Parts: sequence; C-alpha cells; structure tokens
Amino acid sequence: MNIAATMLFSAAGGSNSRITALDWLTIAIYFGILLGVAWWVVRKGKDSAADYFLAGRNLGWWIIGASIFASNIGSEHIVGLAGSGATSGVAFAHYELHAWCLLVLGWVFVPFYMRSMVFTMPEFLERRFSEKSRYILSIVSLITFVISKIAVGIFAGGVVFGTLFPEMRLDLGGTSIDSFWIGSVLVILLTGLYTTLGGMRAVAYNDAVQVTVLIVGSTLLTGYGLVRLGGWSELRHWCGSDMFNLWKPLIPAGVHGTWAPVIETNQAGQVVKEAWYFNGNFPWLGMLFCAPIIGLWYWCTDQYIVQRALGAPNETVARRGSIFAAFLKLFPVYLFLIPGLICFALAKSGKVPELAQIIGPDGQANPAASNGAFPMMVQYLLPPGIRGIVVAGLLSALMGSLAGVFNACSTLFTVDLYEKWKKGASQHQIVRTGRIATAIMVVIALAWIPVIKNAHGLYNYLQSVQGYLAPPIFVVFFFGVFFKRLNAQGAFWAMMVGFALGIFRMVVDTPVTLGLEGFQNGYPQGSFLWIVNNIYFQYFSVLITVVSAVVMVVVSHLTAPQDYATIQSLTFGTATQEDLHRTRASWSWREVAASGVVLICILGGYLYFRG
Repeated sequence: MNIAATMLFSAAGGSNSRITALDWLTIAIYFGILLGVAWWVVRKGKDSAADYFLAGRNLGWWIIGASIFASNIGSEHIVGLAGSGATSGVAFAHYELHAWCLLVLGWVFVPFYMRSMVFTMPEFLERRFSEKSRYILSIVSLITFVISKIAVGIFAGGVVFGTLFPEMRLDLGGTSIDSFWIGSVLVILLTGLYTTLGGMRAVAYNDAVQVTVLIVGSTLLTGYGLVRLGGWSELRHWCGSDMFNLWKPLIPAGVHGTWAPVIETNQAGQVVKEAWYFNGNFPWLGMLFCAPIIGLWYWCTDQYIVQRALGAPNETVARRGSIFAAFLKLFPVYLFLIPGLICFALAKSGKVPELAQIIGPDGQANPAASNGAFPMMVQYLLPPGIRGIVVAGLLSALMGSLAGVFNACSTLFTVDLYEKWKKGASQHQIVRTGRIATAIMVVIALAWIPVIKNAHGLYNYLQSVQGYLAPPIFVVFFFGVFFKRLNAQGAFWAMMVGFALGIFRMVVDTPVTLGLEGFQNGYPQGSFLWIVNNIYFQYFSVLITVVSAVVMVVVSHLTAPQDYATIQSLTFGTATQEDLHRTRASWSWREVAASGVVLICILGGYLYFRG
C-alpha cells in the first residue's frame, strides 16, 4: 500500500484509528495558523546572526515566557509524564514543581547574562573562566541535546503517531515502515522547515500559539477523563494513597527499586524478548538533592532554555518572562501527569476497556505500554473535533520543543565553534552554517532512537542522562557566579572529571539498557560494574556533583587567582555599584508579588501530595 493510500485509510478511520474528518479539519486549521505565523516572521526577519539566533533581542516578556514553557513541555514531557503518572503516580511532580528554578534564573542569573550580552552559555563561561571551558561546554551541550532532547523528542513523536495512527504504513521494496518512523520523520521535516527558515523569531512566535493550544487541549483531556472516571475521589480510590505521595522511602525496595520482568511473545506464544524494567520508587533523598541540581542546571544554565531570555531587550523583560514561565510551569502536574493516573484508574476500573493494555500481569502499569497513556486517552475518550484540538496540542508540544532545541544546537555550533574556526565569517555564512548544523544533528539523533526505545521508561531515560551530564555544568556556573576566587583551572578540571564520571556511567548502563548479547541480566552480581550499574541514578548524580565541586575548589586554591578586572560584572564579588543600581531599578513590587504567588502554589502542591 502506498503512503497516500495508507494515510487516507487512517484519516477515514481505519480499524484501530478514531481520528475523524472533523479532527483532521481541526488539525489542518491549526497548522494553517502556524504556517501563517511562520511566513509573517520570515518576511519580517533579517539575515543577521542577532536576528536568527536571538530574534534581534526584541522579544516581549509574554513571548519569552511562553517560548520557555513550550520548549520545555514537548511531547517527550507529555508522553513521558503521563507514562510515569500511570506507573509511579505523582513521584515525578518533584521535577515539575521546581518552577522556582525559573525564579532563580530571573532574579539571580538574568542580570549577569544581560550585562555580558552573550549569545550562548559557553560564551559566558569563556568570559568568566577561559576559552577551554567554552569549548568543553559547547561540545558536551551538543552531545546532550542530541542524545536526550532531540532524540527523545523524535521518539515521543513516533509514540504519538504509532498510537493515534496505527494503520499508517509505507512499503518500500519489501521493507515496511510503520507509523512510528513515519511520524518521527514527518515531524522533523515540518519542524525543521520553519525553524531553519525563520530562526529564533519563528520559534518564539509559534511557541506562543502552541502554548495556548497545548494548555486548552490538555485541560479538555483531563476534564473528560475525570468525568468518565467519576471524579477526583474515584481517582484517589483506584490509584491508592501511595501514587499520590511525593515522598518515597529513603531506600527503595530491593535497595535500588523494584525490578519486574517484561516478556514479549509472538503470535505463536513463543518468547521473543525477555527483559527487566525498573519500577522507580524515587526516594525522597534523591528528589531533595538530585532533582534541584538537574533543575537549576536546566532552567538557569542550559542554552536550550536561557536563549529565550537572551532574546529580551533588557533585564526587566527577561525577568518578567522568566516569572511568567515559572507560572506556566505549574500546569504540567495537573494537565500531563494527572492524566497518566486517570488512564491507570480507567484501566483498573474497566470503565474504558481499551486502556486495559497498559496493565501488566502483576496488576500494575507496564512502563513500555504506559508511554502511550496520553495518546490512548485522546483516542478512546474524546469526541470528534475535541480530539483534533488535543492531537494538535500534542503535535504543538513536539514541534515547540524540537524547534527550540534545533535553534539552540545551531546557535551553539555556529557561535561557539564555527565562528572560532573561521574568523571574519559574514552574517550570511554564519546563518547558513547554523542551518546545515541543525540538519546534521537531526540525522545523528535518528540513529540514537533505538537506544531510547529500549530504555526503562521514556522520562526515566531523560532524567538519568541529564543526571549524569548536568552536575559539572551546574557546579561551574553556580560556584563561578557566587565565588570570584574560583578560577579557570578549577572550572576546567571540574568539568573534565565530572563529565568523565557521567560518561563512564552511561557507557556502563548502555549495554544493559539495550539488552545486548550477554547483558540481558546485567553484569555479574557483586562485580564493580554491577555496583556502578545498580547505584540509583539520582544518588550517582549527587556523587558527580560533590566530586566536581571538590575538584573545582581544591584546584582553584592550589593555583593563582584570576585577575578580577577581567571578570568585572560577571560575579557577585566583582559587580560594580552601577551594576547593582541598574539591576535594582529593573524590578518593582509587581515582580516580587508574582514570584510570591508562584512560590505559594508550589508549597501548596507539596503539602497536598503527601499520600
């Protein structure tokens, strides 16, 4: 069957698809709006690095906040959070309630970033420490983007397409390509098109549209799910108090969690794959220390997020955008994670029989099947038209996050590497190189998808990779801004040692994650590699943080301090009176009150989700 005929079959409502003509019309109208916005932005833009990478530093605060939120909440968040909600309850709400980290960005780091007028985070690190630090962070950031953000985003898009359009298939010379891969490639092409042409301005303005559709669509799904289930009390009844408890035991069952088998069979009933998955318990100690480390790295120092704030014309706009993003960040717990619990409750109660496939033989949610919890609810709960809005929201999330990371990758490669290699490059050459770099990274990310498909839960994979690579970046930025005595040598060796530990852990984990020959049951019990592989990822992340911090402090104090004149205005200790006066003049009681509201909402979430 050719691709056109297959898509037509799916659109008309194949045997497993419930997408109707009205849904397709809704989706078409949505994409028409996106295309119109993108075309307007492309015509308005200029062929310059400042315009392509930072939208000419002229974004409004509400655009910045919406773009930060849209870049963060991609389909990997929706698919992953809903899947984690079905398997582990509200445990991952810790990460979402870290909206306070955006307040740290707005109040602590924005003044330093805006004073330095940098394009990238590695560029800031060069000004604070050395050129070597810039190169290390650029390369590691690019690797992190490819193996976590880009690849996970593409995989999540494939999950959405595979669930919503199961009959979509392409036959190429005897090779059949299913809807998972078709969806992944289509999303890349559509997102890459407007990102490549319009740059940061196209990304930011489309994000504003996408956030609206995403929040409206997810609110509708949560509402329909609760109505079908019978209300909030029914949800708590079927899920139990433990799934509503953020504070898990210090030492999970089996020391590192509960490991349960996943057995796949063919139509003849023969076992074709036998593996084990981790049913994470997310101990409170790991969440208390590791989650903030990842959160502060991500929200305050990651190019992917901070680039939006860098697009502001001044400190006031950048801070307001960060606060607005913090407010929006409160939504995911209730709009993406709670639907996972609703899906589990509907499956357990039998009120939506089609959802029973996520329940394993032990009566608990199967992590592999639970990745499809959100799109399955869209498919089986929503009426025509409304379903189209939510599908558009899912696609919005996917495209928003991918567009953001595409632009961040091209900025890092072009500004931090290409401009260093080719001095005097024209503005046109810089923009063209950024576009080429994006295309190359997408191809690499496609090759990494098989690793993610075998990982122990999509969101688990994402957090573990970030937990291994984020600590040294967190250390050099936070320690570097707060302590002027720490120098370039300390930052260099902190990153080298920290990244070496993180990559070592990833190398040890990968054969087990993939289930390669000889590693189906892990390493020999009691061996050194078995111990490394079985240390809970959050605890290992804290270990990397401590080691990186010790290395940075010790090496810095064993070597000569930097010339403080060269780092003026880049640390608290070297900020001038003029710097402090300008920052104080950039905020009023409105920003303080808005930040207070965000903190009160976060505290309320922690108090409520206690089991």
